[in-house]
Amino acid sequence: MKKITHRQNLILNFIRKNKKASNRNIKQYLENKVGEINRITVLRDLDSLMEKELIEKQGKGRNVAYRLKIRNPLLQYFDVENYFQDSPDQREIQEKFNFDVFNYFTENLFSEKELRHLEKINAGYQKRIKKLSPAILRKEFERLTIELSWKSSQIEGNTYSLIDTEILIKENKEAEGHTKAEAQMILNHKKALDYILDKKSDFAVLAIAKIENLHQIIIENLSIGKNIRKGLVGITGTKFKPLDNEFQIKEALEKTISLANKKNTNPILKSMAAVLLISYIQPFEDGNKRTARLLGNAILLANNYCPLSYRSVDEKDYKKATLLFYEQNSALFFKELFIQQFDFSVKNYFLG
Repeated sequence: MKKITHRQNLILNFIRKNKKASNRNIKQYLENKVGEINRITVLRDLDSLMEKELIEKQGKGRNVAYRLKIRNPLLQYFDVENYFQDSPDQREIQEKFNFDVFNYFTENLFSEKELRHLEKINAGYQKRIKKLSPAILRKEFERLTIELSWKSSQIEGNTYSLIDTEILIKENKEAEGHTKAEAQMILNHKKALDYILDKKSDFAVLAIAKIENLHQIIIENLSIGKNIRKGLVGITGTKFKPLDNEFQIKEALEKTISLANKKNTNPILKSMAAVLLISYIQPFEDGNKRTARLLGNAILLANNYCPLSYRSVDEKDYKKATLLFYEQNSALFFKELFIQQFDFSVKNYFLG
């Protein structure tokens, strides 16, 4: 993420709240927040924000005003560390589900430079897997399965170590000092990825039933209800309230599926959209984010793209990126994490 100063962050939030602002209004606002400040200092901060392409200037002379510079509403910049210093009840957020987000999952969510990089490294992955023997390919998928099962479960609070996860999956031995539910969560990840690999082509075109089938594997023997929820669900650490109407949940799922099934749309965009939107919709009473990550991989694999293990992601960063999308509909931080994890997977698996 781009780094900005505390004062620059105040300026950015002020412009965001007011849509646009003059340098005089910005100076007055800053002085109310941090005390007396020189006009030249304010102009330097504004110039720095323009250099980082976070704001743009309009008008001339006394009519000069500044507004956010955004090519896509989902790419709004937030200083993540600063944002989460406020408690959930202090943060000004969009508390209700926003159906407009579906309109913004378009190709310009990724820059041309990002897409060229992703396509280039995936072409290398495609060449490598064609040369791997069936035995090596199975071994690599086993390694990715273990690491995905561990990290995805860890994001959800599971306390198994990576070594314990490997022993559980390979030898079916549960680790001491852990609940059976933790072991079941991990084993369900393995079953879900095995299912995806066995029916890879099925996920080239999505349907609600396919997402429900994946969810049922993820929540097997965990005392979680199947199919689309009919009641309320809360999310820890945020005032955001997911949809509580079954028909609206289905509508949101259909919109997500429509995005994923669009022809000529980059599969990485489809995959990331599925991960974020299933997490945002929360269509099931539990297991949503696990299902979302597995579904994202199913889309990648169906399109001959490298799946993600999320092994190197910091679970706190992952949670922050997801919450930022819930509360502000900003996918910028999540996109950066997603690109990093795709890059990591291509460079660390299926090397032969």
